[in-house]
Amino acid sequence: MSGINESTLENTVLTWLENLGYDIEHGPDIAFDGVKPERDPSANYTDVVLIDRLRESLERINPEIPCEAIDEAIRKITRPESPSLIENNQAFHRMLTDGVDVSWMADGGERHDKVWLLNVENSDDNDWLAVNQFTVVENKRERRPDVVLFINGLPLAVVELKNPADEKDTIRHAFNQLQTYKDQIPSLFVYNELLVISDGLQARAGTLTAGWDRFMPWRTVDGKTIAPKGSFELEILLKGIFDRRWFLDYVLNFITFEHDGGNTSTIAKKAAGYHQYHAVNKAVECTLEATAKTGDR
Repeated sequence: MSGINESTLENTVLTWLENLGYDIEHGPDIAFDGVKPERDPSANYTDVVLIDRLRESLERINPEIPCEAIDEAIRKITRPESPSLIENNQAFHRMLTDGVDVSWMADGGERHDKVWLLNVENSDDNDWLAVNQFTVVENKRERRPDVVLFINGLPLAVVELKNPADEKDTIRHAFNQLQTYKDQIPSLFVYNELLVISDGLQARAGTLTAGWDRFMPWRTVDGKTIAPKGSFELEILLKGIFDRRWFLDYVLNFITFEHDGGNTSTIAKKAAGYHQYHAVNKAVECTLEATAKTGDR
Protein backbone atom coordinates (compact mmCIF):
# COMPACT_ATOMS: atom_id res chain seq x y z
CA MET A 1 0.00 0.00 0.00
CA SER A 2 2.72 2.36 -1.05
CA GLY A 3 1.78 6.03 -0.82
CA ILE A 4 -1.09 5.46 1.62
CA ASN A 5 -0.65 6.73 5.16
CA GLU A 6 -2.99 7.00 8.13
CA SER A 7 -4.26 10.42 7.08
CA THR A 8 -5.09 9.17 3.59
CA LEU A 9 -6.86 6.14 5.04
CA GLU A 10 -8.84 8.37 7.39
CA ASN A 11 -10.01 10.54 4.49
CA THR A 12 -10.94 7.43 2.52
CA VAL A 13 -13.07 6.23 5.44
CA LEU A 14 -14.85 9.56 5.55
CA THR A 15 -15.51 9.38 1.81
CA TRP A 16 -17.04 5.92 2.13
CA LEU A 17 -19.23 7.07 5.01
CA GLU A 18 -20.29 10.16 3.09
CA ASN A 19 -21.33 7.91 0.21
CA LEU A 20 -23.42 5.93 2.71
CA GLY A 21 -25.31 9.10 3.60
CA TYR A 22 -23.40 10.40 6.61
CA ASP A 23 -22.66 14.08 7.02
CA ILE A 24 -18.94 14.70 7.52
CA GLU A 25 -17.38 17.16 9.95
CA HIS A 26 -13.82 17.79 11.11
CA GLY A 27 -13.43 17.64 14.89
CA PRO A 28 -11.71 21.01 15.34
CA ASP A 29 -14.41 22.69 13.21
CA ILE A 30 -17.26 21.66 15.54
CA ALA A 31 -15.29 22.33 18.75
CA PHE A 32 -16.57 25.18 20.94
CA ASP A 33 -13.89 27.44 19.45
CA GLY A 34 -14.18 26.10 15.89
CA VAL A 35 -15.68 27.65 12.78
CA LYS A 36 -18.92 25.64 13.19
CA PRO A 37 -19.16 25.14 16.97
CA GLU A 38 -21.44 22.38 18.24
CA ARG A 39 -19.86 21.70 21.62
CA ASP A 40 -20.38 23.36 24.99
CA PRO A 41 -17.70 26.02 25.65
CA SER A 42 -18.04 25.50 29.40
CA ALA A 43 -17.27 21.77 29.05
CA ASN A 44 -13.77 22.31 27.62
CA TYR A 45 -13.80 19.10 25.53
CA THR A 46 -15.28 16.91 28.26
CA ASP A 47 -18.65 16.69 26.46
CA VAL A 48 -19.09 13.69 24.16
CA VAL A 49 -22.76 14.02 23.17
CA LEU A 50 -23.72 16.64 20.57
CA ILE A 51 -26.61 18.02 22.60
CA ASP A 52 -28.23 20.25 19.96
CA ARG A 53 -28.32 17.39 17.46
CA LEU A 54 -29.71 15.07 20.14
CA ARG A 55 -32.45 17.48 21.19
CA GLU A 56 -33.48 18.27 17.61
CA SER A 57 -33.60 14.57 16.78
CA LEU A 58 -35.64 13.63 19.85
CA GLU A 59 -38.14 16.41 19.19
CA ARG A 60 -38.48 15.29 15.57
CA ILE A 61 -38.82 11.58 16.39
CA ASN A 62 -41.18 12.17 19.34
CA PRO A 63 -43.42 15.06 18.20
CA GLU A 64 -46.10 14.28 20.81
CA ILE A 65 -43.69 14.60 23.76
CA PRO A 66 -43.44 18.10 25.36
CA CYS A 67 -40.12 19.93 25.63
CA GLU A 68 -39.82 19.43 29.40
CA ALA A 69 -40.05 15.66 28.95
CA ILE A 70 -37.47 15.76 26.15
CA ASP A 71 -35.17 17.63 28.55
CA GLU A 72 -35.76 14.95 31.18
CA ALA A 73 -34.79 12.26 28.68
CA ILE A 74 -31.61 14.13 27.79
CA ARG A 75 -30.69 14.39 31.48
CA LYS A 76 -31.12 10.65 31.90
CA ILE A 77 -29.07 9.93 28.77
CA THR A 78 -26.18 12.23 29.69
CA ARG A 79 -25.89 11.48 33.41
CA PRO A 80 -24.64 7.91 33.89
CA GLU A 81 -25.43 6.55 37.34
CA SER A 82 -22.73 3.91 37.85
CA PRO A 83 -18.94 4.17 38.29
CA SER A 84 -18.72 1.11 36.01
CA LEU A 85 -18.33 1.83 32.29
CA ILE A 86 -19.92 -1.43 31.16
CA GLU A 87 -22.88 -1.00 33.52
CA ASN A 88 -23.46 2.50 32.14
CA ASN A 89 -23.11 1.15 28.61
CA GLN A 90 -25.69 -1.54 29.30
CA ALA A 91 -28.08 1.03 30.78
CA PHE A 92 -27.69 3.23 27.71
CA HIS A 93 -28.21 0.28 25.36
CA ARG A 94 -31.48 -0.39 27.17
CA MET A 95 -32.51 3.21 26.46
CA LEU A 96 -31.79 2.60 22.77
CA THR A 97 -33.89 -0.54 22.62
CA ASP A 98 -36.66 0.24 25.14
CA GLY A 99 -36.89 4.02 25.07
CA VAL A 100 -36.47 6.48 27.96
CA ASP A 101 -39.28 6.68 30.52
CA VAL A 102 -40.47 10.26 31.10
CA SER A 103 -43.34 12.00 32.85
CA TRP A 104 -44.91 15.44 32.82
CA MET A 105 -47.94 17.29 34.15
CA ALA A 106 -50.86 17.82 31.79
CA ASP A 107 -54.60 18.41 32.24
CA GLY A 108 -54.26 18.42 36.00
CA GLY A 109 -52.54 15.05 36.17
CA GLU A 110 -49.26 13.29 35.56
CA ARG A 111 -48.65 11.77 32.13
CA HIS A 112 -46.17 8.97 31.42
CA ASP A 113 -44.62 7.94 28.11
CA LYS A 114 -41.38 6.98 26.42
CA VAL A 115 -38.91 9.03 24.43
CA TRP A 116 -37.40 7.03 21.57
CA LEU A 117 -33.79 7.77 20.62
CA LEU A 118 -33.93 6.36 17.10
CA ASN A 119 -36.47 6.25 14.31
CA VAL A 120 -36.27 2.61 13.25
CA GLU A 121 -39.07 2.92 10.71
CA ASN A 122 -37.42 5.69 8.67
CA SER A 123 -33.62 5.80 8.76
CA ASP A 124 -33.65 9.16 6.94
CA ASP A 125 -35.37 10.72 9.95
CA ASN A 126 -32.22 10.19 12.03
CA ASP A 127 -29.16 12.44 12.09
CA TRP A 128 -26.10 10.62 10.67
CA LEU A 129 -22.69 12.19 11.25
CA ALA A 130 -19.06 11.08 11.04
CA VAL A 131 -16.42 13.24 12.74
CA ASN A 132 -12.67 12.78 12.47
CA GLN A 133 -10.19 13.91 15.13
CA PHE A 134 -12.82 14.40 17.83
CA THR A 135 -10.97 15.66 20.90
CA VAL A 136 -12.03 14.39 24.33
CA VAL A 137 -10.47 15.52 27.62
CA GLU A 138 -11.07 13.55 30.80
CA ASN A 139 -9.10 13.47 34.04
CA LYS A 140 -6.53 15.77 32.42
CA ARG A 141 -5.96 13.24 29.61
CA GLU A 142 -6.51 14.46 26.06
CA ARG A 143 -7.26 11.89 23.39
CA ARG A 144 -8.40 12.14 19.80
CA PRO A 145 -9.98 9.04 18.17
CA ASP A 146 -9.65 8.90 14.40
CA VAL A 147 -13.35 8.73 13.46
CA VAL A 148 -16.45 8.84 15.67
CA LEU A 149 -19.88 8.03 14.25
CA PHE A 150 -22.76 9.96 15.81
CA ILE A 151 -26.39 8.96 15.34
CA ASN A 152 -28.74 11.68 16.59
CA GLY A 153 -25.80 13.28 18.39
CA LEU A 154 -24.87 10.06 20.22
CA PRO A 155 -21.38 8.58 19.64
CA LEU A 156 -22.39 5.01 18.77
CA ALA A 157 -19.19 3.86 17.04
CA VAL A 158 -15.46 4.58 17.06
CA VAL A 159 -13.03 3.75 14.25
CA GLU A 160 -9.31 3.57 15.05
CA LEU A 161 -6.81 3.41 12.19
CA LYS A 162 -3.12 2.69 11.88
CA ASN A 163 -0.61 3.65 9.21
CA PRO A 164 -0.74 1.10 6.36
CA ALA A 165 2.79 2.07 5.29
CA ASP A 166 4.31 1.21 8.66
CA GLU A 167 4.78 -2.54 9.17
CA LYS A 168 5.14 -2.00 12.93
CA ASP A 169 1.90 -0.01 13.19
CA THR A 170 -0.43 -3.00 13.12
CA ILE A 171 -4.11 -3.65 13.62
CA ARG A 172 -3.22 -5.02 17.06
CA HIS A 173 -1.86 -1.60 17.91
CA ALA A 174 -5.21 -0.11 16.92
CA PHE A 175 -6.92 -2.54 19.30
CA ASN A 176 -4.50 -1.58 22.09
CA GLN A 177 -5.16 2.09 21.39
CA LEU A 178 -8.88 1.57 21.96
CA GLN A 179 -8.17 -0.13 25.29
CA THR A 180 -6.19 2.97 26.30
CA TYR A 181 -9.06 5.21 25.24
CA LYS A 182 -11.53 3.15 27.28
CA ASP A 183 -9.36 3.64 30.37
CA GLN A 184 -8.55 7.31 29.85
CA ILE A 185 -11.71 8.76 28.26
CA PRO A 186 -14.43 6.31 29.35
CA SER A 187 -17.21 8.89 28.99
CA LEU A 188 -17.01 8.54 25.20
CA PHE A 189 -17.63 4.79 25.44
CA VAL A 190 -20.73 4.96 27.64
CA TYR A 191 -22.65 5.28 24.35
CA ASN A 192 -20.57 2.95 22.24
CA GLU A 193 -22.20 0.12 20.31
CA LEU A 194 -19.34 -0.93 18.07
CA LEU A 195 -15.57 -0.53 17.80
CA VAL A 196 -13.68 -0.82 14.50
CA ILE A 197 -9.94 -1.25 13.99
CA SER A 198 -7.92 -1.33 10.78
CA ASP A 199 -4.38 -1.03 9.47
CA GLY A 200 -5.56 -0.54 5.91
CA LEU A 201 -5.11 -4.19 5.03
CA GLN A 202 -7.13 -5.88 7.74
CA ALA A 203 -10.26 -4.64 9.49
CA ARG A 204 -12.09 -5.99 12.51
CA ALA A 205 -15.14 -5.02 14.57
CA GLY A 206 -15.91 -5.77 18.21
CA THR A 207 -17.80 -4.63 21.26
CA LEU A 208 -16.78 -2.72 24.35
CA THR A 209 -15.86 -5.88 26.28
CA ALA A 210 -14.47 -7.95 23.39
CA GLY A 211 -10.92 -9.22 23.69
CA TRP A 212 -8.50 -9.29 20.80
CA ASP A 213 -9.67 -12.76 19.76
CA ARG A 214 -13.29 -11.57 19.53
CA PHE A 215 -12.69 -8.73 17.09
CA MET A 216 -13.92 -10.23 13.84
CA PRO A 217 -13.91 -9.37 10.12
CA TRP A 218 -17.06 -8.64 8.14
CA ARG A 219 -16.94 -10.40 4.79
CA THR A 220 -20.01 -9.25 2.90
CA VAL A 221 -21.74 -6.03 1.95
CA ASP A 222 -25.12 -7.34 0.84
CA GLY A 223 -25.30 -10.65 2.70
CA LYS A 224 -25.37 -12.56 -0.57
CA THR A 225 -21.81 -12.38 -1.87
CA ILE A 226 -18.74 -13.14 0.25
CA ALA A 227 -15.89 -10.80 -0.60
CA PRO A 228 -12.94 -12.66 -2.17
CA LYS A 229 -9.60 -12.83 -0.42
CA GLY A 230 -7.53 -9.74 -1.05
CA SER A 231 -10.56 -7.42 -0.88
CA PHE A 232 -10.20 -4.15 1.00
CA GLU A 233 -11.52 -5.42 4.35
CA LEU A 234 -12.22 -2.00 5.79
CA GLU A 235 -14.44 -1.00 2.87
CA ILE A 236 -16.40 -4.26 3.14
CA LEU A 237 -16.84 -3.82 6.89
CA LEU A 238 -17.97 -0.19 6.77
CA LYS A 239 -20.39 -0.73 3.91
CA GLY A 240 -21.62 -4.02 5.36
CA ILE A 241 -22.33 -2.78 8.90
CA PHE A 242 -22.77 0.98 8.74
CA ASP A 243 -25.09 1.17 5.77
CA ARG A 244 -28.04 3.10 7.16
CA ARG A 245 -30.47 0.36 6.08
CA TRP A 246 -28.78 -2.14 8.39
CA PHE A 247 -26.91 -0.39 11.20
CA LEU A 248 -29.91 0.42 13.39
CA ASP A 249 -31.29 -3.09 12.94
CA TYR A 250 -27.91 -4.53 13.89
CA VAL A 251 -27.52 -2.37 16.99
CA LEU A 252 -31.05 -2.91 18.27
CA ASN A 253 -31.50 -6.59 17.49
CA PHE A 254 -28.08 -8.25 17.23
CA ILE A 255 -26.20 -6.93 20.25
CA THR A 256 -26.75 -8.41 23.69
CA PHE A 257 -25.31 -8.44 27.22
CA GLU A 258 -24.57 -11.60 29.18
CA HIS A 259 -23.71 -12.01 32.89
CA ASP A 260 -21.44 -14.82 34.02
CA GLY A 261 -23.57 -15.41 37.11
CA GLY A 262 -20.52 -15.64 39.37
CA ASN A 263 -19.50 -13.54 42.31
CA THR A 264 -17.77 -11.04 40.03
CA SER A 265 -20.94 -10.47 37.98
CA THR A 266 -18.83 -9.91 34.89
CA ILE A 267 -20.81 -8.45 32.00
CA ALA A 268 -19.96 -9.43 28.42
CA LYS A 269 -21.30 -7.44 25.49
CA LYS A 270 -21.71 -9.60 22.40
CA ALA A 271 -22.49 -8.78 18.78
CA ALA A 272 -23.49 -11.11 15.96
CA GLY A 273 -21.04 -12.01 13.21
CA TYR A 274 -21.89 -11.31 9.59
CA HIS A 275 -23.00 -14.92 8.97
CA GLN A 276 -25.32 -14.86 11.99
CA TYR A 277 -26.80 -11.49 11.11
CA HIS A 278 -27.60 -12.36 7.51
CA ALA A 279 -28.77 -15.88 8.34
CA VAL A 280 -31.42 -14.48 10.66
CA ASN A 281 -32.51 -11.85 8.15
CA LYS A 282 -32.71 -14.45 5.40
CA ALA A 283 -34.83 -16.69 7.62
CA VAL A 284 -37.17 -13.77 8.37
CA GLU A 285 -37.48 -12.98 4.66
CA CYS A 286 -38.29 -16.61 3.87
CA THR A 287 -40.93 -16.67 6.62
CA LEU A 288 -42.53 -13.49 5.32
CA GLU A 289 -42.55 -14.85 1.78
CA ALA A 290 -44.12 -18.10 2.91
CA THR A 291 -46.74 -16.23 4.93
CA ALA A 292 -47.55 -14.02 1.95
CA LYS A 293 -47.97 -17.04 -0.34
CA THR A 294 -50.21 -18.74 2.22
CA GLY A 295 -52.33 -15.62 2.43
CA ASP A 296 -52.74 -15.58 -1.34
CA ARG A 297 -54.38 -19.00 -1.39
